[in-house]
Amino acid sequence: MQRAAVLLLPRLPALLLALAAGAVGVSAQAMSIRELRTLEANEKDGKAYASYYLVGVLEGLREGVESSQRNGQVPPFCIEGRRLEPSMARSLYQTELSRNADSYEADMPVQLVMAGALRNSYRCTR
Repeated sequence: MQRAAVLLLPRLPALLLALAAGAVGVSAQAMSIRELRTLEANEKDGKAYASYYLVGVLEGLREGVESSQRNGQVPPFCIEGRRLEPSMARSLYQTELSRNADSYEADMPVQLVMAGALRNSYRCTR
């Protein structure tokens, strides 16, 4: 992952601009399963970009759950002291897709798959 980070450094201004545009109100659609696969297959560093996207999705879902817990809502998944690291994003995503291949279509958002993976792997026990 360190090599991938070094590869992204020259693109940092473009990434920051994209983030700023998002903050100003430009809407962006979530990446679909098909788009993620295309990114991996067709871009020079596509696998690294896809990995970073999956990590971002994982961290966004985790933050959403923590926010809902702070507001007293019942979370869809619970970490409960178990290990969940950014490096696990790709394996969670791929495992969910392979286990439930008939549940997902190529035009569905990656976030849907990752949310399903987290619900299935980190069930709430309390």
